[in-house]
Formats: sequence, structure tokens, C-alpha cells
Amino acid sequence: MITIGQLAGYVGVSIKTIRVYHDKGLLPEPDRDASGYRRYGANDVIDLIKIRTLAEAGVPLARIRDLRSATDEEFRAALREIDAELTARIHGLQATQGRLRQLAAGQLAPLPTEVGAHLEQLARWGFTPRWVNLQRDLWILVFATHPDRANTLFHEQAEILADPALRQLFLEYDHAYDLDADDPRIDDLARRIAEAHRGRYGPDELPELDTASEIPALIQGTVNASSLAWQRLDTLIRAHLDI
Repeated sequence: MITIGQLAGYVGVSIKTIRVYHDKGLLPEPDRDASGYRRYGANDVIDLIKIRTLAEAGVPLARIRDLRSATDEEFRAALREIDAELTARIHGLQATQGRLRQLAAGQLAPLPTEVGAHLEQLARWGFTPRWVNLQRDLWILVFATHPDRANTLFHEQAEILADPALRQLFLEYDHAYDLDADDPRIDDLARRIAEAHRGRYGPDELPELDTASEIPALIQGTVNASSLAWQRLDTLIRAHLDI
């Protein structure tokens, strides 16, 4: 027979943890001997090892307590289920580890090769490095938050920029960054962008990302925060489109 301190040392837990297990009904509290000390036997050691192993696997204490009354078959089935859950968590942690390593390497998120090629093409078309960097960050955001729709959205954007007339509007949007917010060229550009929008989508239709998502507003907010001219341009475009 051993003391609670010896039991804790053998299994590798604290005395406080054992007392918590007593209070939670996971480990029966033994009777005290004539000297007033609790004495534990081999079965207590085995039970405590089981409890510690399950707890380290992330099994809630309430579930561990319920397993004490399970049959051998029920216990084995529960262990198989816990093993599967643990495997899923391991895979999730490995994915997180991969993202951390990408972050350490200066890569916030991997973008498809065609997106990288598109960003290089933007520079060749005359877009400023500021605009290219902004587009890169926004596509990282879109691919991270809408992975099921990001490719469709990207191809639509690439198709728009393949049209020289529409690309010119984006170029003017880019270069409007340094204009004064009350520059009349902003009013003219907003009108022409709204007209092009109606010509592409129709008078009442908007390109949809996800009406329940905050991402579109976050993206436009990021753009607007960069320039007072861009902020006013967005306001005027929305006014022309009644949105």
C-alpha cells in the first residue's frame, strides 16, 4: 500500500490532481489507515494511469467518469472513437504548423500559381506596386475566407482586366490614389465606372461574393482607408448605382 504522494510520483501527476479526480468521482477515495492516511493499492495505480492517459488525450473528465461504468466492449469502442478524434486533431495541428512555417518564411498564405502570374501581369500593364501589393493581400484574404469560390471570383476579375477598356478604368482607379478628394476627375471616373458596371451586370445586378459575409465590406474598407480619393470614389460609385 502506498501514500497519495507516492501514487502521484509513480503516475506523474500532482497530489492536487488526484484530489480533483476524487472530487469528480473519477478515482474512488480509499479509506484511511489507523494513522489517518489514505493508502492506495495496485488497482488505484492502474486506474490513475488510465485517467491520466485519457485526460492527456483531451477527453473531458465527465466522459472519463462515465467510462468507469462501461463494459469492456464499450470501453474499447470509446477508445477507438477517442483515437479517431485525436488523429483529426493531430492533422489539424500539422496544418496549423504548416501555416506557421509559411508565416515564418514571409508567406501569409499560398496563392495559386495563376494568381501570382496575374499579379506580375498587373505590373506589366502599368499598375503601381502599391496596387499590386494591395491586390495580393486581398486575394490572400479571399482565398483564405472563401476557398470554395475564390477561383471563380479570381477568374471573373482576370476576365474583366483582359478587356482593355475596363482595364483602363482600373488603371485610372489606381492612379487616382494621390488626387485631392474633391478633384473633378474623381466624379467623372465614378460615373464611367458605374456605367461600365451596368453594362456588364445589368442595371439591378451586383457581382455576388456572399451577402452574409463581412469580407466584401472589409475589402472595400481596406481600399478606402488607403486614400481619401479612393474613399470618395467608392461613395460616388455607390451613389450612381443606388447601393
